[in-house]
Amino acid sequence: MTRLFTGLALAIMIGGAAVSAQMKHVSLKDAKGADVGMAMISPAKGGGVSIDLDLHGLPPGEHALHFHAAAKCEGPDFTSATGHFNPAMKKHGMENPDGPHAGDMSNFTVDAKGAAKATIVNKNVTMGAEANSIYANGGTALMIHAAADDMKSDPAGNAGARIACGTITH
Repeated sequence: MTRLFTGLALAIMIGGAAVSAQMKHVSLKDAKGADVGMAMISPAKGGGVSIDLDLHGLPPGEHALHFHAAAKCEGPDFTSATGHFNPAMKKHGMENPDGPHAGDMSNFTVDAKGAAKATIVNKNVTMGAEANSIYANGGTALMIHAAADDMKSDPAGNAGARIACGTITH
């Protein structure tokens, strides 16, 4: 009987580890290194990834969210993250007929108190081993910009300064 319970407990633990291995917690920091919240990335139903944002301490208004090509978030301007994640070498923008970059995503809104809870789905990236994986080439960065993305201007949608960043690695 003890073996049965031990085996059952082990199976539950292994199953739980498999589920958590498919989720990625990303801590987001501002240019001064202060915590501004987190994102939980998981596989999306129908392909791609789902990003659950829980943010605070940001300027109110609409903001762009992108995956950037390098898993580096060195302040104050976060240029170490390089440009948008774009393994297929497309143009920027979800409304651009020659786009989008794999890292392009919908905008989200921060409320008057500086907080945001949102879920963004990106169908153009994976959490696997493909070239469009958020883990490709050592990982990516999740970037929040000061303004909204206009969804068409190349190379970055006129989204303004990079105001928060978090690295994504295995």
